[in-house]
Amino acid sequence: MILLKNATVVNKDGMTESDVLMDGEFISLVTPNIECFGAEVIDCEGKLVFPGFIDMHCHLRDPGQTHKEDIESGGRAALAGGFTTVCCMPNTKPPLDNAQAVGYVRAAGVRSGNADIFPIGCITRGQNGDELCEFGKMKAAGAIAVSDDGVPVASGAVMFNALKYAKTFGLPLLSHSEDKSISANGVVNAGENATACGLRGIPKAAESAAVARDVLLAEEAGASIHICHVSTSESVDIIRSAKRRGVSVTCETCPHYFAATDDEILSYNTNAKINPPLRTADDVEAIIEGLADGTVDVIATDHAPHHFDEKNVEFDYAPFGTSGLETAFSVAYTRLVATDCIKPSDLCRLMSSMPAEILGLTDRGKIETGARADIVVIDPDTEYTVDAASFKSKGKNSLFDGWKLKGKITNVFVKGEQKSI
Repeated sequence: MILLKNATVVNKDGMTESDVLMDGEFISLVTPNIECFGAEVIDCEGKLVFPGFIDMHCHLRDPGQTHKEDIESGGRAALAGGFTTVCCMPNTKPPLDNAQAVGYVRAAGVRSGNADIFPIGCITRGQNGDELCEFGKMKAAGAIAVSDDGVPVASGAVMFNALKYAKTFGLPLLSHSEDKSISANGVVNAGENATACGLRGIPKAAESAAVARDVLLAEEAGASIHICHVSTSESVDIIRSAKRRGVSVTCETCPHYFAATDDEILSYNTNAKINPPLRTADDVEAIIEGLADGTVDVIATDHAPHHFDEKNVEFDYAPFGTSGLETAFSVAYTRLVATDCIKPSDLCRLMSSMPAEILGLTDRGKIETGARADIVVIDPDTEYTVDAASFKSKGKNSLFDGWKLKGKITNVFVKGEQKSI
């Protein structure tokens, strides 16, 4: 048994001063002044104790690109970032478009013994956008959701059928909403900075038009949809409006979309090359407003690790993506909580309880008696400088390398077992 003493326990509904007793895989008691003979005692005075974070959207590159990341390294990176559960996208090589591939990732995650890893299966075979995968068989093999992330489903008819099919099997559908005919060969946000750098721009409509289509299709199908990596003010407005009229839509954003703007590209830093691209200050403020008012449901990482050599090229030729598992909480705490944009309980909702709810992980995302003992302990006052070279992830390509952040993760527990971070 492990006893966390003098903790400030953070749940989605608020904070309480309590002790937390973990007995095996579960939380057995949450109340002040627990005395338990024989328990290992950890003093959490001055610390925040959150339910383990759940990342709905990361890339572990396994199978096929393990020089970038693998199940083992990704799981260790997740723990270092306070994530006790991660869901990995299927755009591997080959893609996770069948039960065997899904089963491989799920089994490898269990064997690694780090964060709990759930694979997300493809919507379409080979992510080609035409033939639907066998959702039922992938779910039986361990898929927690379906997505063609990395490649949008271009056909409205295919997406419409996928939404209905996913509903049949009770699988969340996570949409990479992008109109490739608009984004074309762009590499950064279309605007003044793109022009100044001589880089091809991606108009905001490439995202927002696709978000509007996908929301309307879900509404017509009477199905649920989750919109990935929202980056524009227009997308936030579309989703807010849809929620008000009762559409079953949820969405996520990522730390880079509320902590950075496309000013980051002015130095041609390829770690700032991300898809969707970094946007303007107005978009950042809209994202923060959406996080505060509940329009944006989840903070996900979109952890996209790459090898150093792949990013160390001309901006046009570098792959999209930034390594995000190990910095997500601290960026969110620094940018949102420490500036009083949201409360710690809101951050719990965004990083723990809502992801658990959307994914159907009913035993997680909360610190209460009987819940799974996935817990992260935070020192909110510690400030540190991000050193990407020290990441557990193979991907050192961090936009936040060198940034000063607050909120240091000190302890992580998965099913009541303290993990090395």
